[in-house]
Amino acid sequence: MRKTFASGNMAIAEAAIVAGLKFYAGYPITPSSEIMEYLAERLPGQGGIVIQMEDEIASINAIIGASWAGAKAMTATSGPGLSLMAEGLGLAVMSETPIVVVDVMRAGPSTGVPTKTTQADVFQVRWLTHGDYIIPSYIPWSVQEAYDLTIKAFNTAEKLRTPVILLSDAVIAHLWEPLVIYERGEVEIIERKKPTSKDNYKPYMPGDDLIPPMACFGESYNVLVESLTHDERGYYAPTNMYHKNTVLRLMLKIVKNINYVYEQETYMVDDAEVLLVSYGSTARTVYAAIRELRRRGVKAGMLRPKTLWPLDEERIYNSVSSRIDRVIVVENNMGKLFLDMKRIFRDREVYSAPVVSLELPTVKEVIEVVEQWL
Repeated sequence: MRKTFASGNMAIAEAAIVAGLKFYAGYPITPSSEIMEYLAERLPGQGGIVIQMEDEIASINAIIGASWAGAKAMTATSGPGLSLMAEGLGLAVMSETPIVVVDVMRAGPSTGVPTKTTQADVFQVRWLTHGDYIIPSYIPWSVQEAYDLTIKAFNTAEKLRTPVILLSDAVIAHLWEPLVIYERGEVEIIERKKPTSKDNYKPYMPGDDLIPPMACFGESYNVLVESLTHDERGYYAPTNMYHKNTVLRLMLKIVKNINYVYEQETYMVDDAEVLLVSYGSTARTVYAAIRELRRRGVKAGMLRPKTLWPLDEERIYNSVSSRIDRVIVVENNMGKLFLDMKRIFRDREVYSAPVVSLELPTVKEVIEVVEQWL
């Protein structure tokens, strides 16, 4: 373990190395470019490879290929680049390929304001590609958490054999804070489940945990990577039975591990009468705002999801006091997580308090949008 001072982008890169990253493919895009630049210096010395691809489409396909060659693989981008990765992410879901994709959010739509922040990619990371699936996504609020959740993203990808998205933003990316960096052995690192026998091996035959052991190319197994609806061998199987079973299993292997996947923090909720829900960089301001509200006599608490998808709805509902009768969702977008909170806290008044800003919202701005519901 060592202590240093680093930016959010540097923390992500360092965490990926500790998690076992061996292949990075990416294309420069603000505000994520420093991740690739940092890894280009550090990863080769750790036995890894960094390649600048011609675009984001090539990047996502390259890391899928690298994962099937046995390497832990990652790419980083921002909203416009993530849009180009949609088809590749769908392939990773269907082929059950463990990869990590970092989306450092910036203002949009389209190319928007490349150097400024937002939290408007929440729906994009949930439902970027077509079909039924769940891609776990994590969102940090500090440099240390960018580090910790990057390791969690790799562990989730390997444990559940799935793509995982780390959702950072321009504020966290360029924020400098103290950082504790762990060595391998000081933090849990999960490796993918491997087959134990070549006899009658089927690439998509799940165990009791619904997750198939993953043999890679070059390991003397019969491996087939198939994007079409397939049977346990990976052969095209356009039948209602196989399609239903495939979709259900892809969803259930995530849902049944919700206790592992989902993380959150609560603050001052025991005696709270008003709950503010926020996440990522905006939650930093909201935390300061609830302290100011308490100084003014308002018993405010805060719920901060660290996992944006999937949500553990029962845990969220049960984690706050029954005295709370109002829930106010503060986001740097037009109201993305608000819809989920309205469903989860269905027996309480739930309001959206959007703070649409190109910078980290101020405490004054947050209190202004919250006060209209107080």
